[in-house]
Amino acid sequence: MTKGFPPFAALLLALLYGGPAQGARFQPCEDALGDSVCARQTAPLSHAPGVTGEQLSLFVRKFPAAGPGKGTVWLVAGGPGESGASLYPFIERLRRSFPGFDLLVPDHRGTGFSSRLCPAEEAAGSPGGMALAGAEWASCFDGLNGQPGRARQFTITNAAHDLRQLILRHHDGKPVYVYAVSYGTQLALRAFQIGALPVTGLVLDSLVPLETAGKWDLSRRSLVVDDVGRQVLARCDADPRCAAMLGEPAANLYRRVLASDTPQAHGLPRLMGRLLDVPALRARIPWLLRDLGQGGGSEMAQVKAGLLDAGAALGDYVQSSPSIPLVGIISGSENNLRPHLSAAALKAEEDPLLFSSPLPGLLLQPGLPLYPRDGYFGGHPSRLPPTLVLNGTLDPKTHYEGAVEHVAALRGAGRITLVEVKGAPHFILWTAPDCFERQVGAFVAGRALPRTDTACAAY
Repeated sequence: MTKGFPPFAALLLALLYGGPAQGARFQPCEDALGDSVCARQTAPLSHAPGVTGEQLSLFVRKFPAAGPGKGTVWLVAGGPGESGASLYPFIERLRRSFPGFDLLVPDHRGTGFSSRLCPAEEAAGSPGGMALAGAEWASCFDGLNGQPGRARQFTITNAAHDLRQLILRHHDGKPVYVYAVSYGTQLALRAFQIGALPVTGLVLDSLVPLETAGKWDLSRRSLVVDDVGRQVLARCDADPRCAAMLGEPAANLYRRVLASDTPQAHGLPRLMGRLLDVPALRARIPWLLRDLGQGGGSEMAQVKAGLLDAGAALGDYVQSSPSIPLVGIISGSENNLRPHLSAAALKAEEDPLLFSSPLPGLLLQPGLPLYPRDGYFGGHPSRLPPTLVLNGTLDPKTHYEGAVEHVAALRGAGRITLVEVKGAPHFILWTAPDCFERQVGAFVAGRALPRTDTACAAY
């Protein structure tokens, strides 16, 4: 591992790329969450050279190390639309993975306690809290379309500049790591694409596919989910006990359930797609199919309750609700390679699927001011610090094959290690915690581990 930049280098980088070297002072947080302290940093609405105007507020929460910190770890949440609160339930796990480091968790622009797209409707004290509710949907979307110039500055590139500014302004010469998950990996890579950063190591959890890879873009998310779901069914067929329990190929039983046209069969592909995200519930899919095939409903009730429990395990904070407007703007602008896809064509594509996602349908008519892609779209960083990529082989969101392709494209930028987490779905920090701690801990300590991690494989 390379060492942290010396203080004079940190100062030089900060002056070149992001303003003063010292960030805003951390103070006790209003919500007193654990031992965290909080700060706010200003950032321009647009980072384009020579552009002046609105200044945004970026919220950062710090979980300090016990005693003098060895350095800092920036935790970059997924989404788009998720705030840093999505990572709060995993702070102790992250502390074990990055021992002795301060953990800094920013809220992306447009999320959490940072400046919002619809400040009035997404305020904590509004009728829906930070989520939109009732009439807030119409007034928020009307406001965004009434001021499209402002809305179009909530881009990946501007958010990447935000992240760069935060890293540089808070850098004190000690080692810096960046952990990013899902959409956060796209954002982090964009930040490195813009230019150099004093980062010792980068951890990418559930790496997004290449931005130009049509096979994996968001408009094809149902196809990705269906591919992984069929792999799960095939695993049951290959397991003598599971196959004997069903008495026929799992896909055949599933098709019979769908053809039954019972109330429980309606919307089943969407539900089954959701089950793929949670290993314990994914393992119940064969039992769910058997129960439905026999006309039962007890297993369905259990998996639905399990989904609620899984959601509750991710925490409930004031700023937990994702920003749906931000999801629509970024997803529609940069991660949809079929913007002219019709509803009829999408229906024809998804009708044969056994597993699906609602996301492609939400992209059809976003009703929001999208922005044009800039020159960074489809490109790659010229240089990366040592990078660890963790991807599950049964990831229904960022497909493992897409991660393999992306890693191959990044090889020229530095030393990239891809760890294949056997049987894991999306978000390794959550779904394969033992693998995560083992691999990240070894990465930070400079130790090598096998690139195929099977010790925490789920069904």
